[in-house]
Amino acid sequence: MSLAEIETEVKRRRTFAIIAHPDAGKTTLTEKLLLYGGAIQLAGAVKARKQGKSATSDWMAMEKERGISITSAALQFEYNGSILNLLDTPGHEDFSEDTYRTLMAADTAVMVLDAGKGVEPQTVKLFRVCRDRGIPIITFINKMDRPTKDLYSLLDEIEKVLGIKAVPDVWPLGTGFDFKGVYDLRDQQLYLFDRTPGGKQKAGFRVAGPHDKTLDEQFDAEIVQAFRDQIELVSGGIGAVDVDAFLKGNETPVYFGSAVNNFGIELFLNKFLNLAPPPDHIPLRDGSYLDPVQAPFSAFVFKVQANMNKAHRDRIAFLRVCSGVFERGLNVNHNRLEKQVKLSSSFAFFGQDRNTVDLAYPGDIIGLVNPGTFKIGDVLSSGTAPALRPLPSFAPELFATISCKDTLQLKSFKKGLDQLAEEGILHLFSSRTIGGGVPIIGAMGKLQFEVFQRRLKDEYNADTNLQILPYTVSRWIDRADQTKLPSNVNLVEDMFGNLSLLFDSEWDMNYFQKNNETIQLLNAPPIDALELN
Repeated sequence: MSLAEIETEVKRRRTFAIIAHPDAGKTTLTEKLLLYGGAIQLAGAVKARKQGKSATSDWMAMEKERGISITSAALQFEYNGSILNLLDTPGHEDFSEDTYRTLMAADTAVMVLDAGKGVEPQTVKLFRVCRDRGIPIITFINKMDRPTKDLYSLLDEIEKVLGIKAVPDVWPLGTGFDFKGVYDLRDQQLYLFDRTPGGKQKAGFRVAGPHDKTLDEQFDAEIVQAFRDQIELVSGGIGAVDVDAFLKGNETPVYFGSAVNNFGIELFLNKFLNLAPPPDHIPLRDGSYLDPVQAPFSAFVFKVQANMNKAHRDRIAFLRVCSGVFERGLNVNHNRLEKQVKLSSSFAFFGQDRNTVDLAYPGDIIGLVNPGTFKIGDVLSSGTAPALRPLPSFAPELFATISCKDTLQLKSFKKGLDQLAEEGILHLFSSRTIGGGVPIIGAMGKLQFEVFQRRLKDEYNADTNLQILPYTVSRWIDRADQTKLPSNVNLVEDMFGNLSLLFDSEWDMNYFQKNNETIQLLNAPPIDALELN
């Protein structure tokens, strides 16, 4: 394949993640983008219903029951000649580690805010990850059909809390029950929307001018006049979106809408395609960028998932293609194993559904059947592995021992423990001093423990007992420091051979550090810590 053909395919692609605080409407927006992109015919209900359809990106049993996303999902679809790779991330803060790693595979982030709540804590955390990665951010202010904050206050909050200039590209006509449409500040056209039953089908719309007399006849005169005053003020006082400032991460274009009612979604999708960059800026450790067209094939594993489809019962490693062309059957160098592997079983995903993929280009997300060959952070390449920035690791803050209730289920329990720990949503530890040899799991939040137990039951038929441990802080140490440790420490080893110390509190950790100054406590495993410095 010629470089010109590769370049054409790269320019067609948009790889993006949607980030939000829980309940801001992230999964609903995902469904509606798929609806308007033509990827689905009816948008699925996000909240669980006895007769309802679950969201396309939510395939796990607990996701369908609770109406929340607890694992990231990859969804590829074509729209107006472009290939969109949408990464739906968990909204719940307990699964932030999975979200952070998924963001490493994205070129753009769509930040969803609740119009009535503004910038919330999880939004701030995810925004900082995007800022560190250099990912440009587009803001979608959702739930405009409900009571909202003052719109100018929302823009000001984004700027003050996140430290980024917020520039509206559209402006709403009315808010709450009076929300009737959005005005394109650039094209100077007003899109008036019609409600659809349940929001499952595309909403129709009519185009009008902001000063059309029909507006005064259809809507409350006070609302219409306030709208006209606002767009004049916004146009003159804030100005238009600066694309260069957006790409540099200094500015976020802002859109308003109601995902549940489909108001503003089609306009947002069209605007997104024009603004979002193609996959041409994968950052390297030295601050430079990888050329996706000129460089040979390279990709990295950002997610491992077991049992996505009960009919297959296999594990899947998700790759983000960084450069060159992926071809099924390609022999590549595996950086961690230091040997060549053949990429023969490859799939493109749409939620849980899979289709064999023969070719993939930079920006694409593909899945490989994983018999244990691939782990999170692995780099695969045709030539020398590019020096990609390492994926983030986080020290867990909650710990528990986990054991199998029935000895007849022990084999399945051990298999499930190893395979689910490979996914990286939990840390699996072993210790001779804590729990009498019973496995220890570490997490960022309690919901992870519940999901872990439920998946062991559903996917491996293993009932378990879980006992919460008193530790709230952990730090990795270099293996060379093991000989310097006092005898009373709580030392554990993770599944990759890294050593960690567990502490009851921050005070205990600081006291230990004060009395053992030669031992360095690390926020990431030793190898990652060196790469991140």
